[in-house]
Amino acid sequence: MLTVADIMTRDVVSIKGSTTVREMAAIFGEKSFGTLPIVNDAGDLTGIVTASDLVEQDRPLHMPTVISLFDWVIPLEGESALQRELNKITAQTASELASGDLVAVTPSDPVSTVAEIMSSKKLHALPVVDGKKLVGMVSRIDIIRSMNR
Repeated sequence: MLTVADIMTRDVVSIKGSTTVREMAAIFGEKSFGTLPIVNDAGDLTGIVTASDLVEQDRPLHMPTVISLFDWVIPLEGESALQRELNKITAQTASELASGDLVAVTPSDPVSTVAEIMSSKKLHALPVVDGKKLVGMVSRIDIIRSMNR
């Protein structure tokens, strides 16, 4: 049975939380991948930014549908959804833009588990951690390549 350690990329390009949107755009433009893990000075995984996160910054702000009841205006999607959207559009650094739900795997996880996570959560790559330390990345193409083994 193949594990994540058998197929993961060990030489990972990572960024700091203070990396600017412009710097991330340059990295995404230069490299052929769409996911950047965010690490602190100790090498611990603190977040993840995708090319999609960057692209979403350029879309127009969606004004939520509201209900006007007497003198109250109530957003149907909730104020928190609007706040999250505003935060993404105005983000200037990786930590501000980072996806809220951080999903990671370990080197000993079976490849089938990673495939299930990627499929169910519609993710293209996952960080690989040993404890909190980033030790690699595993992507859909890594899983596809493993099928030839």
